[in-house]
Amino acid sequence: MAIEIEIWANEAERAAGAGNWAQAEALWRKVVEKSPNHPKAHHRLGIHAYQRRALKEAANHLERAIALAPLDPFIRLMLANVERDIGNIRGELEVLDGALAVDAYFYPALLAKAIWQELHSTPSAAAETYRNVIKIAPPENQWPRELKDQMLHGRNFAQKVSQGTHDKLLAALGSDWQNNAKWREAVSIMAGLTKPYPSICNQLYVPRLPATTFFDVSCFEWVKEMEAQTDAILEELQAALVNRKDGFTPYIQYLPGQPVNQWAELNHSDRWTTLPLWLGGKKYEENIAACPKTFEALSNADLADIDGLCPNAIFSALAPHTEIPPHNGETNARLVAHLPLIVPDNCVFKCGFDERPWIKGEIFAFDDSIEHAAYNNSDELRVVLLFDIWNPLLSMEEREIVRILARTMREC
Repeated sequence: MAIEIEIWANEAERAAGAGNWAQAEALWRKVVEKSPNHPKAHHRLGIHAYQRRALKEAANHLERAIALAPLDPFIRLMLANVERDIGNIRGELEVLDGALAVDAYFYPALLAKAIWQELHSTPSAAAETYRNVIKIAPPENQWPRELKDQMLHGRNFAQKVSQGTHDKLLAALGSDWQNNAKWREAVSIMAGLTKPYPSICNQLYVPRLPATTFFDVSCFEWVKEMEAQTDAILEELQAALVNRKDGFTPYIQYLPGQPVNQWAELNHSDRWTTLPLWLGGKKYEENIAACPKTFEALSNADLADIDGLCPNAIFSALAPHTEIPPHNGETNARLVAHLPLIVPDNCVFKCGFDERPWIKGEIFAFDDSIEHAAYNNSDELRVVLLFDIWNPLLSMEEREIVRILARTMREC
């Protein structure tokens, strides 16, 4: 008997897969006649009844299937569809909540709940649920075809509601505070448009340092002197681009077998190359010899020196239409400074919530432990001189503690 039932069930699945719905339903009825407590048979018969718009019959089969297989959220989701089409609004929500009680990460049910809220509750409630759906769902390229339109709608709906909330909150600040970067970011986070950007270090994290994106470089005595050397440094860069072209190598160089994550497109790619003067604390004497004025200008800066990590000083060349994806750096004990040298239009740098263009000869410094990214949206090469400096919030004694910790960690 059990073998016969299994044969019918398999034949029913094959028939349904071939679009022979009537044959599939007839086979499932044979299964139920011989095995009245067969949960899959009741589930499938519920689906076939729903296809025939026999909604009461569908509900009966699905309720029976849930009683037999209470931990299957797919059955509950199907019953929610039936309750919706019957017009039982409350019943639909109760069944969806039941599916989520079985599996809180069953995102098709959460998506259905967001749709329900959009129709029968408040926009803010629906938007919050849509955002949660996007959070727990797989990446967009893995969305099931039958859910894709609803997922895209949900994301757009949540964005629209968030923008409206943002505008209302910003207006509430009043003109005195609307242009204050800190409170604009607070509003954006509250509205759900952006996330918080904390300091996240891959190696050495110094607690209790403020997570400040861009620092006021006017507090650094060496900045004006280096900016005054921009043309001389640019001249050495232009010579290096011709005479030391082979010295520009891919910045991202993962070994085979290492996880590349967001760096897949730039791994061993000429789209982001660098010519190092220092890299990980190591001097590149040939490059330094070719760029003596650059080396001299750097020597007057407050370069961070941390065992095995800093200083770094490189000419960073980003190819046209290339993005350096969002990432976090190694330590908040240092800042990363940029001296822009070759900067076409349509290039932008983003650190946390804040973004700014590169302007030739104008240095900026940022905490690279905060998520940051770079974009060259132009048709030309973009090159900056990138180098590490100490975080000015650390005392001399604290700098030495950083060195001791970094050195000792490498011995462990």
